[in-house]
Amino acid sequence: MLPADVTPQDLASAARNELKTLSKENAEQVARHLAMAARLIDDDPQLAHQHALAASRSAGRIAVVRETVAITAYAIGDFALAVRELRTFRRISGRDDQIALLVDSERGVGRPDRALEVGRAVDRTALPVEVRVELAIAMSGARLDLGENERALQELDIPELDPDRAFSWSPGLFAARAAVLEELGRLDEAAQWQRRAEIAEDVIGARDADSETLLIEEIDEVELDDDEIDDLDPDGEDAVAPAAAESESDAEPAPELATEIAPEPAPASVQDEVDEILAEAGTDDAAGDAPDAESTR
Repeated sequence: MLPADVTPQDLASAARNELKTLSKENAEQVARHLAMAARLIDDDPQLAHQHALAASRSAGRIAVVRETVAITAYAIGDFALAVRELRTFRRISGRDDQIALLVDSERGVGRPDRALEVGRAVDRTALPVEVRVELAIAMSGARLDLGENERALQELDIPELDPDRAFSWSPGLFAARAAVLEELGRLDEAAQWQRRAEIAEDVIGARDADSETLLIEEIDEVELDDDEIDDLDPDGEDAVAPAAAESESDAEPAPELATEIAPEPAPASVQDEVDEILAEAGTDDAAGDAPDAESTR
């Protein structure tokens, strides 16, 4: 059963566009099932999978439907089904958006060699950066499955592995490197990368929680001497002598507190939060600023 409050508009517009080949009634029903799958995937993956299957029964030739079945199958540990559905998704769509999930699903069915073949067959330069990072992590895991620990570490040596910046993919990438280093017995390095992963996670979580931020300029506190204190009235207001008062037109505007709601920051660009976390952690500040990035050292 679909809750009455779930509407087709709850599904992302790009996904709804893929359903335009269906009849209006069928498209709306399928969209609602997909929206429910997205809503439930984290809390109740089994029920999310049932909604994905319901959508598949009505629209099995639609790429986003097969993709959703694959994702929910992976979430419940049905890796064989995930592999089949991901292959179908790639064939229908011609896209490699879920290549990392396919590699990981091949690992899940006990085929790390096959997982590496699938990953190597893809042109990584053509992948979005997030997908490229996810693929590197999956390939590293396949190397670990084969006992190739040094090569597992090499799979993670990608340009996106920047220890001084936190992007959306950084926590997972840092944690993956920490896990490989631990397997190699390099425990001190592993602890450092795990710490970086935790800091990056905190920064990104703080950014997401503060999508609307009240900006307040810092005000310097100035100590007054006795003569200046005498110039204050009993209520603490500045007493301004008539001769010294400036007209509104001549006076320099007093600084005001900035109270506008700031626009949501660009992805992974929260330098102030990083500096605060680093200060609390007792870690040196990372040098330099970069747009779309946050310091993690």
